[in-house]
Amino acid sequence: MNAPNPPLVPGTVSTNPFPVENGELVVGGLPLSRLAARLGSTPFFAYDRDLISAHVRALRSVLPADIDLHYAMKANPMPALVQTMVGLVDGLDLASAGEMKVALDAGADPEELSFAGPGKRPAELWQAVAAGVTINLESPRELEAIVAAGNALGVKPRVAVRVNPDFELKASGMKMAGGPKQFGVDAEQVPELLASMGRLPIEFRGFHVYSGSQNLKAEAICEAQVKTLDLAVRLAESAPGPVRMLNLGGGFGVPYFPGDRPLELLPILENLRIIAADAHKRLPEAKLVIELGRYLVAHGGIYVMRIVDRKVSRGQVFLVTDGGLNHHLAASGNFGQVIRKNYPVLIGNRADTPPEEEASIVGPLCTPLDILGDRVKLPRAEVGDFACVLLSGAYGYTSSPLQFLSHPHPLEALV
Repeated sequence: MNAPNPPLVPGTVSTNPFPVENGELVVGGLPLSRLAARLGSTPFFAYDRDLISAHVRALRSVLPADIDLHYAMKANPMPALVQTMVGLVDGLDLASAGEMKVALDAGADPEELSFAGPGKRPAELWQAVAAGVTINLESPRELEAIVAAGNALGVKPRVAVRVNPDFELKASGMKMAGGPKQFGVDAEQVPELLASMGRLPIEFRGFHVYSGSQNLKAEAICEAQVKTLDLAVRLAESAPGPVRMLNLGGGFGVPYFPGDRPLELLPILENLRIIAADAHKRLPEAKLVIELGRYLVAHGGIYVMRIVDRKVSRGQVFLVTDGGLNHHLAASGNFGQVIRKNYPVLIGNRADTPPEEEASIVGPLCTPLDILGDRVKLPRAEVGDFACVLLSGAYGYTSSPLQFLSHPHPLEALV
């Protein structure tokens, strides 16, 4: 067996963290062909429990002790994975009542759950109030529904305010704050909302500020975190009670594409230590939280397809597989990319064979958008081989149009 890739430096990711045995990737201790036989069919997503657990523990070990780590379930809500994450992180951040059910079924403490999203339905708000989770308030309409639910249920709802700040997370792949946004309450409107909350039967918890995601610039993340604390301190002057929770957001990016440089974690850790010390003086009762999703799980997942045809069209090689953008929209470039770039791909049963040709990995769908690897250098692959997309532990299965063209859904396994 070849030596596995070097251990993950705390808080970093490796493009291919899986070891290789007799030319095959080893996922969850199983060679790829044996894993495929165990699952019974392709395509599938497989998540390596040990890789993900080691990565989260490594990150947790270097975070300041007074910074809580939350997992954003939207990145990957697979129930078995969520159950594993419950034992590794301090809390979970939810984006729907469906995610809340998965979290509670996995044994999560309701007091360590927070629920965000700009369009929470009245029924979802009632469920959240009944469960005792913290609701990140995003409009006055939500506040009315929350109070009504609390009165009807005889429960004092736990409420934080999601703030749309007057700044953005620079260099983010997806900006979620600053300027007009559907997320949260504009910072300048928050004092008025806080004043109204003081007269209501609710438990005020604090603030949630999520400025952006998929950021590979440490200095941008540090700047946003500092500004978030300053904003929370200003808003606290209008709060109906002490700030007991401040979610600083996340935004830690993953280097998916050629030329991407991994996020430098050390400056962020030092910045968090300074922020924690500052917050202890300025918001003495506040628990600080960072909220991460893809950064915790992306590297530990792989999407595996079987090659069903090898075609040459006017000199270009096409490896046609049994899976495609309907299963992994992000890898096809149709999930937020402006200019399409390739995720890291390889032939999973020829993982130690040098590249011999340029080929495109495509799916079975009747659309030219169904490309998971465009003109990439690969070893020669044949029908029956496994084409794999790395960094697939986040925003894969549940972020894709699974019903498109009515092909079978992929399997998922935590191994």
